Amino acid sequence: MRNKKSMIKDKRAFTGLEAAIVLTAFVVVAAVFSYVVLNAGFFTTQKSKEVVHTGVEQATSSAELAGDVIGHGWKYDKVNATTGDWDSTGQYYSYYAWGNTTDKNQLDSTNLTVVEFYLQLTAGEHPLALNKLTISYTDKEIHNGSLALCTNENASLGNLTMPSWNWTVVRGDSDNLLEEGELAKIIVALPDYGVTANKWFTIEVKPAKGATLTITKSAPKSIKKSQALY
Repeated sequence: MRNKKSMIKDKRAFTGLEAAIVLTAFVVVAAVFSYVVLNAGFFTTQKSKEVVHTGVEQATSSAELAGDVIGHGWKYDKVNATTGDWDSTGQYYSYYAWGNTTDKNQLDSTNLTVVEFYLQLTAGEHPLALNKLTISYTDKEIHNGSLALCTNENASLGNLTMPSWNWTVVRGDSDNLLEEGELAKIIVALPDYGVTANKWFTIEVKPAKGATLTITKSAPKSIKKSQALY
């Protein structure tokens, strides 16, 4: 009889069961918490990766210069809107010397007036929308943050209003995108009749996405119709 009462009062088996339940509860809670922490970590890692990727895209230029930057000392004049002739009567539009003349680009020996350069994609970059470029100009006296895109007839050959710019794909298809293996010509008519000899200026090519391409050059001592700039 004594042994039976002793067995009834012995609650060690129930205490062990309760401990096992509590331990299981802790394990489950810890597992859920660990899953939440790991999931948050994966999310943070993914977001960090996206931020780094976006930063690299913004810091990396989409385009680079292909070849020399060419400067032109072209006279800025007025052409007859009806005949295209250089004369003293009629209704005029102002362009860099372009018209029905034997020498279409007349020399301005005192001012560097037009700048020409070529763009290509940098390695591994996505196509660049040429029609969404922003071209800015700066020298010691002038800053123009967004030159107008000129679409005059023969603008790519110099028939430009002042100041303005024009683009043409010279190697590749005829769409607005500069793609791998293609080459685009950019021609810029400088503000205020251009710059005089030895004067520095900066042209910035700003794509819709990607880093700005900065071109800083100096007008040569002797300005010619066409010459490489340094």
